[in-house]
Amino acid sequence: MARQKRIAAEGFKGVFLVASVSPASGEPDHIIYIRYKRDGKLYEDKVGRTSEKAPKPNHKKYWSPFLASLVRADKIRGRAPTNSEIRAAEQAAKESESGRWTISKLWKEYRANNEDKARIAITDDYRFSMYIDPAFGSKTPSEIDPLSVDRLRVKMSKTRKPATVHNTLELLRRIINFGVNRNLCPPLPFKLELPKLNNHRTEDLTPDQLQDLLDAIEKDKHPVAGPMMLCALYTGMRRGEMFKLEWSDLDFDRGFIRLRDPKGGKDQTIPMNAQARKLLESMPKVCQFVFAGRPDKNGNYAPRTRIADQVNKIKKAAGLPKDFRALHGLRHVYASMLASSGKVDMYTLQKLMTHKSADMTQRYAHLRDESLTRAGQVVDDIFNGLAEEQNKVVSINGK
Repeated sequence: MARQKRIAAEGFKGVFLVASVSPASGEPDHIIYIRYKRDGKLYEDKVGRTSEKAPKPNHKKYWSPFLASLVRADKIRGRAPTNSEIRAAEQAAKESESGRWTISKLWKEYRANNEDKARIAITDDYRFSMYIDPAFGSKTPSEIDPLSVDRLRVKMSKTRKPATVHNTLELLRRIINFGVNRNLCPPLPFKLELPKLNNHRTEDLTPDQLQDLLDAIEKDKHPVAGPMMLCALYTGMRRGEMFKLEWSDLDFDRGFIRLRDPKGGKDQTIPMNAQARKLLESMPKVCQFVFAGRPDKNGNYAPRTRIADQVNKIKKAAGLPKDFRALHGLRHVYASMLASSGKVDMYTLQKLMTHKSADMTQRYAHLRDESLTRAGQVVDDIFNGLAEEQNKVVSINGK
């Protein structure tokens, strides 16, 4: 391309104009250039257009030969960088940023490696966008300090439940550990302390409440909400496990259910009892997922990620307590029924609940103890009965 003709701006040394057209309005304007020497080297830099506003502190004014002459004077004195220096600095910053693993960048990589986990789609996305990204998104792990973490914890504690604070900081730790394990970033320069939680909350329902719930499920018309609640009650499955449950995971011949990527880690199997079998056999096969959601515009199905509104509607209709969790609470009911039956030991219960450690199962130990106590009382009843019979014999012989 031929070099455009530069016309010297009258009265302003080293300032030149090139006739042009404004890209924004299409009206005629001029591009302003400056020529100057610094350290014996000749430079020619583009300053701007006469149709564009000059940057601060002259942002209220449009570029003119006068403003360009002021820029030229600053560059000659070394007070402002040359255009080539600006471009070099921008390129260096770009290269530096590309190798800089910020929390936001780590999250995108972490997210891409966990796309198949339904629980990430809602809970982790929300926690990251609401709390982690505003506080630490532009920082690398080495730039995060304990005080900043404390500030986030305190700020969240004013309006959020302890579990939300704990899970948010745990997500931050998970993201950083992901980067460290893949040699993308160094670890935090300090130990990230998570708020302690009392996770031994156990929910249960009285026989009357359970009957009210079953009645409400029977009356509800939603094709998935009620069956999911029954599945949680009959099998103790977690919400995420039910979301991912596929028909290929059900072994009706041997009577087992495969759990895909459960909270404890590796895929596991649990027994399919008669109630669960009856429920699952009654479900329509809409797609590969047992608890199907809505298809996209192309007719493709993906795992469900949300059912809260529908199951809470049933919970309300049944008159259950507000703090009773519609799905996870039924998982507790399932475990409580097994523990209180006296027929299931803690190790077996741990396997049925797919708890990673026995500590989580211990919350039901008191129910098992109560059952054993009742069993012990049977022995008392037997011996008390023997004693009564002996007294009768003695009384008869005494005659």
